[in-house]
Amino acid sequence: MSSLNVPLRRALRTDLTASLVVFLVALPLCVGVAVASGVPAELGLVTGIVGGLVTGLLPGSSLQVSGPAAGLTVLVYEAVDAYGLAALGVIVLAAGLLQLVLGALRLGRWFRAISVAVVEGMLAGIGLVLIAGQLYAMADAKAPSSGLGKITGLPGLLGDLAESTTALSAFTLGASTIMIMTLWPRMPTRLRVVPGALAAVVLATAASALFDLSVAKVEVRGLLDSIQPPAASEFGQLAEVGLLGTVLAFTLIASAESLFSAAAVDRLHDGPRTDYDKELIAQGTGNTVCGLLGALPMTAVIVRSAANAQAGAKTKASRVLHGVWLLLFAALLPAVLGIIPVTALAGVLVHAGFKLLPLKEIGPLWREHRGEAVILSITAGAILAVNMFEGVLIGLGLAVLKTAWETSHIQVEVVDSGSDPVRVMITGSATFLRLPKMLDILEALPIDRPIELDLLGLRHLDHACRTALDVWAERHNSEGTEPVRLIHAGLIHAR
Repeated sequence: MSSLNVPLRRALRTDLTASLVVFLVALPLCVGVAVASGVPAELGLVTGIVGGLVTGLLPGSSLQVSGPAAGLTVLVYEAVDAYGLAALGVIVLAAGLLQLVLGALRLGRWFRAISVAVVEGMLAGIGLVLIAGQLYAMADAKAPSSGLGKITGLPGLLGDLAESTTALSAFTLGASTIMIMTLWPRMPTRLRVVPGALAAVVLATAASALFDLSVAKVEVRGLLDSIQPPAASEFGQLAEVGLLGTVLAFTLIASAESLFSAAAVDRLHDGPRTDYDKELIAQGTGNTVCGLLGALPMTAVIVRSAANAQAGAKTKASRVLHGVWLLLFAALLPAVLGIIPVTALAGVLVHAGFKLLPLKEIGPLWREHRGEAVILSITAGAILAVNMFEGVLIGLGLAVLKTAWETSHIQVEVVDSGSDPVRVMITGSATFLRLPKMLDILEALPIDRPIELDLLGLRHLDHACRTALDVWAERHNSEGTEPVRLIHAGLIHAR
């Protein structure tokens, strides 16, 4: 009996250690994402707590950790700006319920069918908007509302830094945070026990206090005061088309990010594989609870999940315990948030934004799959120029068009020996996308020679091409001296 308990005790001890690591990684990110989203800092902690205590208990992916994610920061900020903080709970609640429906219908696995180029382009676009917006926060300045406005306003931000000592001090503190996080992996192993983001925020906070810098600090409202369940009157906004589009965007992005993260986490451990439908239900349950509390939306977060797996976690106990530590911190040490400089959290998110950019992948992707690289770039650019939802829709539309174009390969071969009938063999998939090519060749055939049109090699013939072949054959038979003979397999009526 005791021998059976030894592996269990080892697993629990490892899970306890892993939970502390994940807690230390999650703490600055939960607060930073909330501040960048334009909501009280405590709401980020609430989402992290729900991600641990609710989603963490449910089946799906055993080692994946959920909480507020940098990938949704831009969308949340836009939603709060457009509809108000009171509507955030309604949006998150609706997205969570929609995830529950999708999971119950066993559609979780279909999220893996989303083009990787679109997902990477989405993350890249989020990263660009996040970086551009948080550069202003690093200088304690207000960022323009649009993505392009953030980019075009950067020269003015540089001018403010040159003219204002206060802005320059804040920006230097934020830049130091980024530098510490970048160099932290090269530090001695004993120092790297502390996550880089936490170390950077602690050092920046200490420097701010030591040098008495006039920089903005995180506003503290208290955990219970920050929780604001949506009022019944707010649900009327669900009738607005724009808000419904935001709900769909939350659902699509949160689900895709969570399930792609699950696939990545599965490669980091040898334990049970993810059940994607159950994971989607777990995420939907977590977002439903977050919506009822008026908190931020949650996704599975690869940074925390990877830290959990790399810390040696064996069971879901580690992610549940990380939620316990977040709850204890929010309940017992809320005043600590009030001494953290906003610029330090902005630096953490700028660093996170750079990690969303596929800088290493774009070169090989351009060389090997140029079309995918174009879709990635256009999706990212559209998100930056327009907004998140429309940018993703543009990317998905391009991916569908690219796939349709690539799968509609058609070959039209003309064999003319001089005296025999002209033989035309059409093979592949005849769709409207290739109709001009097919008609150009058919209409160039001689009308005073017998034509044999061989369609046996066609895998698919859509309505547009079928109608065009009917019309061409009728015209050729009425104008020419020799009839068209069709060789087919029931794809088209004989002439």
